[in-house]
Amino acid sequence: MVSPGVATGQVYLGEAVTVGAGAVPAGPGTPDEVRAAFAAVAAERFALAERLRTEGRDDQAAIVEIGGLMAGDPTLVEAAVAAVTSGTGAVAAVSGAATAQADILAALPNEDLAARADDVRQVGQAVVAQLTSAATVPPPAGDFILIQREVDPADLIRLADEGLTGAVSVTGGASSHAAIIARGLGLPMLAGVDPAVLDLPAGRPVLIDAPDPTQARLILDPDPADPAAPAGPAPEAPIPAAPPTTQAPPSSPAPRVTSASSDTSAPPVHRTADGQEVTLLVNAASAREVRMGLAAGAAGVGLLRTEIPFVGARAWPTQAEHEAALRPVLSLLAGRPAVVRLLDFSGDKVPPFLAGSSGPKPANGLTSLLAAPDALGDQLRAILATGRDTDLRIMVPMVTAVRELTDVAALLAGVAAQDDIEGLVLGMMVEVASTAAGVSAFTSTAGFFSVGTNDLTSEVLGIDRADPRMSPALAADPRVLALLARVTTAAAAARVPVSVCGDAAADPAVLPLLLGLGIRTFSVGAARVPQVAAWVAGADSARCADETAAVLAAAPSAPVSSP
Repeated sequence: MVSPGVATGQVYLGEAVTVGAGAVPAGPGTPDEVRAAFAAVAAERFALAERLRTEGRDDQAAIVEIGGLMAGDPTLVEAAVAAVTSGTGAVAAVSGAATAQADILAALPNEDLAARADDVRQVGQAVVAQLTSAATVPPPAGDFILIQREVDPADLIRLADEGLTGAVSVTGGASSHAAIIARGLGLPMLAGVDPAVLDLPAGRPVLIDAPDPTQARLILDPDPADPAAPAGPAPEAPIPAAPPTTQAPPSSPAPRVTSASSDTSAPPVHRTADGQEVTLLVNAASAREVRMGLAAGAAGVGLLRTEIPFVGARAWPTQAEHEAALRPVLSLLAGRPAVVRLLDFSGDKVPPFLAGSSGPKPANGLTSLLAAPDALGDQLRAILATGRDTDLRIMVPMVTAVRELTDVAALLAGVAAQDDIEGLVLGMMVEVASTAAGVSAFTSTAGFFSVGTNDLTSEVLGIDRADPRMSPALAADPRVLALLARVTTAAAAARVPVSVCGDAAADPAVLPLLLGLGIRTFSVGAARVPQVAAWVAGADSARCADETAAVLAAAPSAPVSSP
């Protein structure tokens, strides 16, 4: 399971021709026809990306745009053309070229970059569909579940308004672009399933039952009495008025970067069963996610992923480009918390201009950003220009040393001074094990801590984020929880606010443990806000504290390393 939920619908296999499945027929074609097919796929994806951007869905646009860039990649196109020139049928040539390039990517030592092999196969499949004309079968009337060898993220976006309730992919994992899109849309999705699902007849009733990774399953011909409901995208609802803020204005007369002495969000709007106040925020990269989250009861945004619109960029984004991406989102957050993370070009979010600059494993995204102070300055200016009306916080990702935070703070202070802006709060993500272990070193510099449980859990347990075994529930491991306890203890002593923005905050097994640590601010995916709110309302903080203490009692001691 790469996106949780329950959904029912008819089997829809989509495109009848698949790439790399061993059943792609040979066919006639010319080099010009192959080039035209690639160009058509590239144009179609760029057009879809542009439409998504006009709708404020920048994160989805960026993912679709990557497919357009790959469809125009001369390495892939010319390999297929060369095969056709040598006598291979056009369909087989495209299939072979896509499979060969995907295999090269899959063999890279960096797991996140290797995951892009799925994107290449999806592009190849789309080009094959162009060449075979009649390969695309229209979706059925009513609710349906897309089942393919390689689920294409562009298909999820196109079909979301046509009755799509879930998806099943033979390949891919939790970090695939299709999985990211599915989670953002609130669509249940399974990946890594038996290829036999491709032989299911179109129209057969199926049920995705994936409340959590341990229980994920695909049920054929489900009993109509099963308590399953389609899990399509939540309808847009009016955004409630922003709650009043109780944070006092800064009193210092000079432009400065401050450490916050209060919570990083507006007053909490949710309570546990025993009356403890809890603030729920939303993780987002698009205006659509923000609207969904606010309508569901989130107080604001606890993690704005600013890199998503630029994962296909060929140069550092300019200030104008940042403002164009930020304005549709931050305009929805007047008077509300807005935690804006700086560009995090890492993992599978490395744009072309950085991907080849550091060998097969690009440098940590923060390292690259700090090495480009002009680019960082452009982003900071754009954030300040577009976030003036919000309760703004700026967050630094992947921090491993105090110097990294102070370098950003110095640049931010200079940018703020140019516009006479005071009281800015600069905080950091805690997502590296050594940073969590030595977090006391950061308490005098950071205005707040936001824990990224995905990367932290991955490092502590030695499981790659792309590994199918990886799940948010693993943050309940005593070794991970012990590091989180270090963070909350040090933060409490220094009066530094702490929140959790990783997926573990939306896991029913981990959320009580986080409450037991004393954490009272959580940021989760838009589709998860209502469920997390319900879990919070049913939780007893004293019982949660007892449960957390029992888990910590089993944690091995670990040495503290200084950043």
